[in-house]
Amino acid sequence: MQTVTAIIFDLGGVLLDIDFRLTEKAFADLGVNNFASLFNQFHSNALFKKLETGVDEELFYDEFRSETGMLLADEQIRDAWNALLLDFRLESLAVLPQLRSKYELYLLSNTNEIHLQEFQRRYGLLKKEQAFDALFDAAYYSHRIGHRKPNASAFEYVLNKHSLDAAATLFIDDSINNIEAAAALGMQTVHLQPGMRVEALGL
Repeated sequence: MQTVTAIIFDLGGVLLDIDFRLTEKAFADLGVNNFASLFNQFHSNALFKKLETGVDEELFYDEFRSETGMLLADEQIRDAWNALLLDFRLESLAVLPQLRSKYELYLLSNTNEIHLQEFQRRYGLLKKEQAFDALFDAAYYSHRIGHRKPNASAFEYVLNKHSLDAAATLFIDDSINNIEAAAALGMQTVHLQPGMRVEALGL
């Protein structure tokens, strides 16, 4: 195995706990009973893919209302959508400064402006002296770069931006689809499955 010089982290399910069932329940409580068919951990319909690649937030709310037939307020949609965000894995975050002394660290997350604002707000309550993105050499969010995993273009965006050697780059994600896509590009990978933690990987 080639020596690792850079690590690319996923966010949800790796450094931040998430539970899609909570958002499904929050929408069900609002009368949206088909949410799981629109979005879950393994599938996103066209609307949510657009949200994760930069569609305007207000347009998302309008299209969500149209697609579900529910006249919900923006705030109701936002709060239900944010329900899946749980706590940061503080023990995992705590090892990042040590890892950064040995490797280049990057974040590559499929996310959207609604979730980004919320998890950055929560992190700010924990660590007022440091922005979340400052934990990494650079942080990349799908809705800002216009590319989402598992598309090869998402990985290539980061690799090319920093002239990284794929074979010397480790990618850590909880999605097997994303892991397989990264491996196909020649990257080293760790599939972080339930119960596994970054701090226990011996990096």
